[in-house]
Amino acid sequence: MVELDFQIPSAIDPFAEAKDSSGTKAKVHIRVQQRNGKKCLTTVQGLPKDFSYERILKDVKKDFCCNGNVVNDKELGKVIQLQGDQRKNVQAFLVRSNLATKDQIQIHGF
Repeated sequence: MVELDFQIPSAIDPFAEAKDSSGTKAKVHIRVQQRNGKKCLTTVQGLPKDFSYERILKDVKKDFCCNGNVVNDKELGKVIQLQGDQRKNVQAFLVRSNLATKDQIQIHGF
């Protein structure tokens, strides 16, 4: 018999990094979700628990002229939701405010 020397690729879980918290630096995940039509929703998760999410939300809403809220999720904890595609804006805000470094931020979406 001929023995083949290759491996069959397995399914890749795109959220495996978010579930894995063994790293010393926690990742901040910024995602965009399509709502209906052209409308989008930006979510920010993974910020440290000792930060004031309401204060961050207030500053982001004022800077980017958008609406948003803080949602308590059973699995993910507190998640910031913003109207529109604010991925690049939120990344720049977090780096500028020294809330996270550019290496800690991971952007997901289309």
